[in-house]
Amino acid sequence: MNLKRLALVALTRVVPSVLALTLASAGMSHAQSVCSNQTGTNNGFYYQMYLSSGTACITLGSAGNYSTTWSLGSSGNMVAGKGWSTGSTSRVIGYNAGVLNLGSNGYLSLYGWSTNPLIEYYVVDDYGGFTPPGNGATLLGTVSSDGGTYNIYKVQRINAPNITGTNQNFYQYWSVRTSKRSTGTNNTITFANHVKAWASHGMTLGTMNYQMIATEGYGSSGSSNVTVWSQ
Repeated sequence: MNLKRLALVALTRVVPSVLALTLASAGMSHAQSVCSNQTGTNNGFYYQMYLSSGTACITLGSAGNYSTTWSLGSSGNMVAGKGWSTGSTSRVIGYNAGVLNLGSNGYLSLYGWSTNPLIEYYVVDDYGGFTPPGNGATLLGTVSSDGGTYNIYKVQRINAPNITGTNQNFYQYWSVRTSKRSTGTNNTITFANHVKAWASHGMTLGTMNYQMIATEGYGSSGSSNVTVWSQ
């Protein structure tokens, strides 16, 4: 961990209420905007920008800060965020969403994939007019974590796009918070609590791939400004 990261951790612990504003202000002076499909590393964090159709951009700020804007028409999909190229089932994630306009169908989540088995997973902390995951989801129970209750769902995707590059069948695991998080405050996701709850329903993860705090939109318009860190 370099001195800049140490300073950011200290800021999180001592004066958390100013973290998002500080990082957003610093980040905009060194910002890089990405408006098409791309992954990479920015200021020590993995980032992803996925866009199926419509228009959207992610602006990469300092450390774990990013902002997004999107206008996706009726069926476009965007997934954008910052995090880690290798996920962890024990990671405790901190984030602050200073701006979160999720429109008719958008959500903010801890998002990632595993392989063997191939699993796409979400821990959804906030959402717009549409409550994910929608039709086809099986409600299996609930889990209490980080001051809230999450509904647990399992969804099968058939011949669908995924990180392998070849369409195939796989499952999605979802934890969806029943009370949305507040914007402008430091929030925590203790991922191990969700992993344990999923496993109690036979929902196991494999080898961890990337993991990030993602803003996702589908057939909607919106914006976000989010800062991510590891506790």
